[in-house]
Amino acid sequence: MPNHSNANLSQRDAAVVWHPFTQHQIEPISIPITHGKGVYLYDADGKQYIDAISSWWVNIHGHGHPYLAQKIYEQALKIEQVIFAGFTHEPAIQLSERLLGHLPANFQKVFFSDNGSTAVEVGIKMALQFFHNQGQTQKRKIIAFEDAYHGDTFGAMSLGAPSAFNAPFQDMLFEVEFLPSPSDADACIAAMREKMNHADEYAAFIFEPLIQGAGGMKMYAPETLDSLIALAHENQLLCIADEIMTGFGRTGKWFAMDYLTHKPDIACFSKGLTGGMMAMGITTCSNALFDAFLSDDRKKTLFHSHSFTANPMACAAALASMDLMEKQETWDNISRVEASHQAWKNKNQDHGIIKQIRIQGTIIAFELAVGESNGYMHSIRDRAYQYFIKKGILMRPLGNTLYILAPYCISNEQLALIYSEIENFVAELVG
Repeated sequence: MPNHSNANLSQRDAAVVWHPFTQHQIEPISIPITHGKGVYLYDADGKQYIDAISSWWVNIHGHGHPYLAQKIYEQALKIEQVIFAGFTHEPAIQLSERLLGHLPANFQKVFFSDNGSTAVEVGIKMALQFFHNQGQTQKRKIIAFEDAYHGDTFGAMSLGAPSAFNAPFQDMLFEVEFLPSPSDADACIAAMREKMNHADEYAAFIFEPLIQGAGGMKMYAPETLDSLIALAHENQLLCIADEIMTGFGRTGKWFAMDYLTHKPDIACFSKGLTGGMMAMGITTCSNALFDAFLSDDRKKTLFHSHSFTANPMACAAALASMDLMEKQETWDNISRVEASHQAWKNKNQDHGIIKQIRIQGTIIAFELAVGESNGYMHSIRDRAYQYFIKKGILMRPLGNTLYILAPYCISNEQLALIYSEIENFVAELVG
């Protein structure tokens, strides 16, 4: 019989697979996962791991959810894939209707793609071509935040401030201008006002609403973002919300934009969209933006597509996930997780090593004040990651920033175990 032990599978993997965000010279071994259930992942030797980061922020309802799996299975028996140019299907129409029903009224059209990065690419192309189609070809610049992260395709990389992530390609990326961190509201708003002196050069302002994820789980006030969006709209810029991580309950509401008075013009979704079951991206916009692409001239078409655009099985997964999102039980869990985080924060907010504890919905993050200055490349990252893996907890620190972003079904007892191991790890650092 085949050998399905951790060691055997890891060796086979190392021989043929190149993993993302992995330096294989110093991280040669990947853990083979055979199955998952609820908040747990199980490796080939039977060890269980609490998935404290929802497997890169996608799994909102827990692993191996039978309802989601059943709905995907039922759809696969009907139609698994069909070209979405010139054809359509019920799951895509129904998903569009239901998603728009939970979004602000200015969103009226849905464009499908494959993942978060491509949803952002679509949003940028919509914004740039919106002005191009109307002859405003001078409006080519994009505004984003420092420490932004919007994905790893070339357009999305351009939207991220220069960093180790995109250094090899920096001279190949398109022009983007960056605002100071929104955590410094006065400086950020002042910088936006300055740029608006030349507003006719700018097409769009893109942002991760309320939380900058990969940039260090940096959280900022909705009032700051409201002021920035208002400035952009006063000067005829389109505003693009990257809700890829923040969407579908993560911030305590359906979407982070629900905390805002001024709404974006374009919004991008992925990750929790399908409950973590299938790859899918969505970009939404208004009828007014859509109408700028209507013409007898085919050159004004939005020429963008993916082979698996609006894949019926992914649509079925998203519809099933929305069924669960619309249950009171899900929102009770979201509130419970947030309350648990708050209680732990109250207990540890004066800790000497644990700094800047912050909470937004089900997300809690903080800095470990040790060693060199903060940042993604902080050496504590590898030590922390290995510590928690040995304890059966999957956490993936952003440098010296630790965070919990677990499926909503995580229990108070499982959260207590994570908190306890965080405290043990910190005690080990001090000791």
